Amino acid sequence: MLESLSDQIVRVSILAVPLLLGLTCHELAHGLVALSLGDPTAKLAGRLTMNPLKHLDPMGAIAFILANIGWAKPVPVNPMYFKHPMRDMMLVSLAGPGANFLLALLSAGLFHLLLPVAIARPEMIAVLQPLVLICQAGVIVNLMLAFFNLLPVPPLDGSNILAWFLPDPLAYKFLALGRYGFMLLLGLLIVSQLLGVSLLGSLIFPPVGFVSALLGVPL
Repeated sequence: MLESLSDQIVRVSILAVPLLLGLTCHELAHGLVALSLGDPTAKLAGRLTMNPLKHLDPMGAIAFILANIGWAKPVPVNPMYFKHPMRDMMLVSLAGPGANFLLALLSAGLFHLLLPVAIARPEMIAVLQPLVLICQAGVIVNLMLAFFNLLPVPPLDGSNILAWFLPDPLAYKFLALGRYGFMLLLGLLIVSQLLGVSLLGSLIFPPVGFVSALLGVPL
């Protein structure tokens, strides 16, 4: 059954807060770790901020709403500042998904704190129910952002993590594919929509479901 317009508005409203927070913290974490390793590029570009408008990628946000898979505008990083470029890029790349896993854990904690109160205080359901749903969405959204970005597809974070384990000549060739990465991802999203099958989701949803179950938060 097709989702009604009112259902879409409700769903987007619930997703908006955790999505913007997840994208912002993801990119901010990249920039902060890069700065700690000697690269001021993100700071000079004004990207070390909690202002989501600085990090929002319109196409990534639309992709998330349509296909539940999205991305932010990448924080600029210059490996020339790093003493150990491959290792430090791997650490910078780990920071983004790490921030999302932390947000998922915090959202799960709030979910378990608020849910019993919402059940025990039905007179406050109008206030508490949206908060519970936002916390639930916070777990799912952040797990999806984390696992999506850990895919070893240049220029996603997982590619820099994988490159750390490859011989340097092979790693550089692999990372050079990043110029085509987002076109590949967009192509997969378009094909998924046409076929009615989530190709990327088949890789991401199983670990998201597993971790959310461990956190006691239903999908």
